[in-house]
Order: sequence, then structure tokens, then C-alpha cells
Amino acid sequence: MTTSSSNPPIRVLIADDQPMVRTGFRFFLDAQPDITVVAEATDGEEAVALARKLRPDVSLLDIRMPRLDGLAATRLLAGPDVADPLRVVVVTTFDLDEYVYGALRGGACGFLLKDSGPALLAEAVRAAAAGDSLVSPSVTVRLLKHLTHQSEPASRPFDSQAVEPLTDRELDVVRLVAVGRTNAEIAAELYVSLSTVKTHLSSVQLKLSARNRVEIAAWAWRNGQA
Repeated sequence: MTTSSSNPPIRVLIADDQPMVRTGFRFFLDAQPDITVVAEATDGEEAVALARKLRPDVSLLDIRMPRLDGLAATRLLAGPDVADPLRVVVVTTFDLDEYVYGALRGGACGFLLKDSGPALLAEAVRAAAAGDSLVSPSVTVRLLKHLTHQSEPASRPFDSQAVEPLTDRELDVVRLVAVGRTNAEIAAELYVSLSTVKTHLSSVQLKLSARNRVEIAAWAWRNGQA
């Protein structure tokens, strides 16, 4: 991919308390023609301050950081009460359901394990910048199954009844969202344009009162559509 004055690079902030991790992420991301790292933070408080000041296109936040952890930082930058939320991808070593759930409910548009590899890291940045989301394939299905089988109603925030029935094509899109497909992959699989996929997703979100594609996917799992 090449960039031009009409297509500037994606501006990224990296927040991690380990210098080697920040250096590795910066080295790889800066090598991408469509991505540039604009700042690094060593803890959550610094990440929030820098993100609010610089307003990067995407912020990559570790979870376990001093002063303010990544989940709290995510809520401050992208939570439901934030007037002008930023796009956050949580990147962590720890494959724990509560971390995934906390990150996504806190407003993160992606969740990635550090051992997922540099290519998936770049794809997560691109997906977030495009308003899409990416969750590590190793945790996506497990997370949604976990949410689907929770028995306590109070702990099932993704339950929703459609205000009007979904069309057959909308259901096709929902099923693919539920197994972790990106918008581009859905478009290719259904032989439709990317803009058509986005139109279907907007309609689905409205009908389900879903905040994001994670809630759409959870609805699919709970209603036998995945």
C-alpha cells in the first residue's frame, strides 16, 4: 500500500511499560508505508494525556501498566461516556476472558495478543482506523461462547431483540461478523462492495441497538445465527 497527500498515514500511539515492546512495535509499524508512530507512553496516565493532546488515529494500549492500567485508560479515551471517543486497540500478553470483555465493554475496537505476530498488529491498526474491529482469532469464538452461555441476566449486557426483523442479506453479514470476519473479508465472501457491507452493518446496529460489531456478534451467538 502506498500513501499520498489525500491518503495520509495512520497515526499511532503506543503505550506499554516495557521499552523492548514499544521499540519492537514502533520498528515494525514505522516500516509500514501507511502507518506512522507519533508517540510512546510508559504508563496509562501518560497514554491518556498524550492521546488527548495528539488525538492519534489509533492508540495501542497494554493492560498491565503502572499508575493507570490499560482498561481504565481505554474507558477514559473510548468509553460510552466519552463525547469524542478515540480508537483504542488493547494489546496484551494475557489471554484472559475478563480482560477481553473489559476492554471491549470499555470501548476498545480491538483486542490483540502480543504473540499474534506483527502482520496481525498492522491489520488491527488498519481495521481500527477504518472504523472496523479486530479481535485475535484465538479468543474471538471462545469469548462469544462464554458470553452466550452466561446464565445471569444482569451479566448479559449484549442481549437485545431486533426492533424489526433482519433481512436475509443482513443475517448473512451478521453470521460472518460472528466468526471474526473483517468488512473487507465479508465483502469478498458475499461478492458485494465494501460500502454495501457498511450499509448492512449500520442497519443491523440500528435494528439491534448494538454499539459495535462485538455486540452484533454476541447477538448472533445467542440467537443461533453463528
